[in-house]
Amino acid sequence: MATMNVSLPNQMKDWVEDQARTGTYANSSDYVRDLIRRDQARTAAIGELQSAIDAGLASGPAEALSAQDFRAAMRRNG
Repeated sequence: MATMNVSLPNQMKDWVEDQARTGTYANSSDYVRDLIRRDQARTAAIGELQSAIDAGLASGPAEALSAQDFRAAMRRNG
């Protein structure tokens, strides 16, 4: 595993150390790794949403859909 030194303001350093002391994390590095994993997952989810939005925009203008047609489509797609 590689090592990286990060400079933090005292307030942030204290926060990280406090999170490690709660017992949820083994140490400060464990907490920072968890933050990075969460950020990676968040970034991937945003990318998926953006792809869906782009596909929707590329599909053209929306068509009107009545409540009856919506219910029928929901029954077909189960």
